[in-house]
Amino acid sequence: MEVALEIYGLEVYGYHGALPEERERGQPFLFDVTLVAHDAGVRSDRLSDTVDYGKVAACVEAVATGTRCNLIETLAARIADTLLAQFDVSRVRVRVRKPEVKLETPVEFTAAVVERSRH
Repeated sequence: MEVALEIYGLEVYGYHGALPEERERGQPFLFDVTLVAHDAGVRSDRLSDTVDYGKVAACVEAVATGTRCNLIETLAARIADTLLAQFDVSRVRVRVRKPEVKLETPVEFTAAVVERSRH
């Protein structure tokens, strides 16, 4: 049985962006993460048999603060690849939202989504 585990709205301050001022002053980014795991503790009801949300959040934060990217697409891909490598999951979906984006027309946010799976 597959189980989807989700973390939505994880806020991390980072220095990513195509514009020099974005990389200099930084800004908040919101991360929505979905991990798909087999069983994920459903039968045992033990944390040791599933994916620890705290460790996932720490991993996302470490990648987001430990690197700088021009594009949120690149950032999403790096996080997805790292999560897939570090956790026992079959699929990962990462959405990076940029809520303070400055466009000519006001928008709530821009986002990039990357999905990865084990072959």
